[in-house]
Amino acid sequence: MPDKQDFSTSSADTQSWLTTHGIKQVECLVPDVNGVLRGKALPAAKFLKSLEDRALYLPSSAFLVAIDGRYSGSIDEGFAYQDPDMRMVPDLSTLCLAPGGGAGKAYVFADTFHMDDRPWMASPRHVLRAVLDLYRRRGWRAVMAPELEFYLTAPNPDPDRPLTAPVGRNGRPESVQHPYDMQALEEFEPVIQRIYALSAAAGLPLDTLIHESGTAQLEINFVHGDPLALADKALLFKRMARQAALASGMHATFMAKPIAAQAGSSMHLHMSITDESGEPMFAGKDGNDTEMFSHFVGGLQKYVPEMMPLFAPNVNSYRRIRPGHSAPANIEWSHDNRSCGLRVPMGGRAARRVENRLPGADANPYLAMAGSLIAGYLGIEERLARSPEAFGNAYRSQSTLPKTMEEALDRFAACEPVRALLGEDFVQTYLRVKSVELDLFQSVVTSWERDHLLLKV
Repeated sequence: MPDKQDFSTSSADTQSWLTTHGIKQVECLVPDVNGVLRGKALPAAKFLKSLEDRALYLPSSAFLVAIDGRYSGSIDEGFAYQDPDMRMVPDLSTLCLAPGGGAGKAYVFADTFHMDDRPWMASPRHVLRAVLDLYRRRGWRAVMAPELEFYLTAPNPDPDRPLTAPVGRNGRPESVQHPYDMQALEEFEPVIQRIYALSAAAGLPLDTLIHESGTAQLEINFVHGDPLALADKALLFKRMARQAALASGMHATFMAKPIAAQAGSSMHLHMSITDESGEPMFAGKDGNDTEMFSHFVGGLQKYVPEMMPLFAPNVNSYRRIRPGHSAPANIEWSHDNRSCGLRVPMGGRAARRVENRLPGADANPYLAMAGSLIAGYLGIEERLARSPEAFGNAYRSQSTLPKTMEEALDRFAACEPVRALLGEDFVQTYLRVKSVELDLFQSVVTSWERDHLLLKV
């Protein structure tokens, strides 16, 4: 990755675009380590001025905010109290309309830099970009396609009460599973159409949408492409799905396991590599898997368990990754076997890819993509062999995955090859935030404890 950012981009085309679309306000978005969109909203004129004078700043503590909104602090106490500014540099290639937020509004993602123009490497966008640069230096191009599952639910103002299914067009909530049922999908046609309309206006490359196995659980597929652009668009999709659901009197949730008796929600990641000319590198001209593909899968098998906080970032994430709960609890691989953590879908040479089925819908897409690509990269570099192909019910396979957030963080912190590629600035920040979140969760007394322990122990 270059040490300095090129700030020479002209704002003339941007001004023309803003004028053409009647944009009055621009939201500059900075995704934090949890995938929460932070940043600033600016009048269009102020936004254009910031492109010229580079005077757009954000406190560096934006990357130290835990999921409950509290600051997690810094290992360096002096740094934490100074809370120095970062320079925000809009990535103009991401400028798009902000439908659903009122007329005359646009979104743009911004990267963060030190005042001497060095990238602020706690930023998930910088982390993923640095990993993609590893590939580019080898003459490779990573291609990805995320699939996001989410639930529509009835409004839930009381967090102590379980979630329930929303009322559909027929006036009744779903009470049983309807996987791939087209009539069940029609029950949510108004919110689905609103999601598609918002996404189209923002230029999101959506593909197919299905009704998944949970009650009012949907899955959206994205068209494959550049990982960084798709990570941006996945976060925008979450925001727009929530807006569309609210407009229909519902909530949309991307929790990994929002309902105890229902399937969890995943963010499956399909991955392949091409050379600079677009030639597939995972399958030879004879259609067989290449050595590179075998090593890539071997790297996923070795290193994904060591960086599970990037795929399962919250305590709730580990409620999803349990055998027999519609999510893989293993790192086995196989052709077209959804009980495996790593699935090789059916398809010809150009479609040869591996699907990482372990990330939850709650994962930060930049970090889940970066982690998957790092694991595969290390597999190729270390020439790791993949295990024999798994057949049948891989849910019965012995799991090598961490079972709790605490174990996952310990293993992540101890994995030196991964730390070296992610960078210490990011790793230290991420461990700090996640350790604080874990401590906050462990201080809560749950309804289960009150129900079963209050009058019995």
